[in-house]
Amino acid sequence: MMEPLLGFARPAWKFFLPLAALAILLGIFVSPWLAIVPAILAGYVLYFFRDPSRKTPGIPNSICSPADGKVVSVVEVPCDDMPEGRALRVAIFLNIFNVHVQRIPVSGQIYRVDRRPGKYMNALNEKCSEENEAVTIWIRSLYGAVGVRQIAGAIARRIVCGIERDDRVVRGDRYGLIQFGSRVELFLPLTANVKVTPGQKVVGGETCLAVLFEEEVRKGLSRDAVQRDPTLQAAG
Repeated sequence: MMEPLLGFARPAWKFFLPLAALAILLGIFVSPWLAIVPAILAGYVLYFFRDPSRKTPGIPNSICSPADGKVVSVVEVPCDDMPEGRALRVAIFLNIFNVHVQRIPVSGQIYRVDRRPGKYMNALNEKCSEENEAVTIWIRSLYGAVGVRQIAGAIARRIVCGIERDDRVVRGDRYGLIQFGSRVELFLPLTANVKVTPGQKVVGGETCLAVLFEEEVRKGLSRDAVQRDPTLQAAG
């Protein structure tokens, strides 16, 4: 998993240290004025790669947001990994001011990691979901299959995914980031009760995006009863 170093995602340091060193050298040996630009860039790198602690929602059967940003769409799409062959897709756009660390939306085990090369079109374009470079992880949870897709955008050119097939994951854990971009999508069973709408801002690891088997929870059914639901015959 991707634990932070001094409160920042670890990839930050390979950008920050050279910029900070350049700013110091320019300030000492050339001119303090010339040191301003690399110093500002070094500060922005730390801001961009900040990795604050988060508290997962205490709602039974809840799916937490895998990323900070703004919900841009909630649509039903074809999906071979769901029992019905379709899924609810919640798309989140990350701007350059959002925290860019991604988090696990639901506890379970990774049964597949799909890495796809592709284009770098604007992440607000719906076509980017199928055409841009992306990494999708599929989690076999207590409640069925859940997928999370990291998508590169026009600026983002580097996707970091810190987990592999068969890894066990816990809701809210850090697992990756998209460096300097861009879009994250969540794939849920059609039975999920989505709690967000387009235009809404969400916080990774904290915002409840959806609840699975909400009616069963209200009726007081046990976890075993939920497990026996036939809709859990997920691919994998």
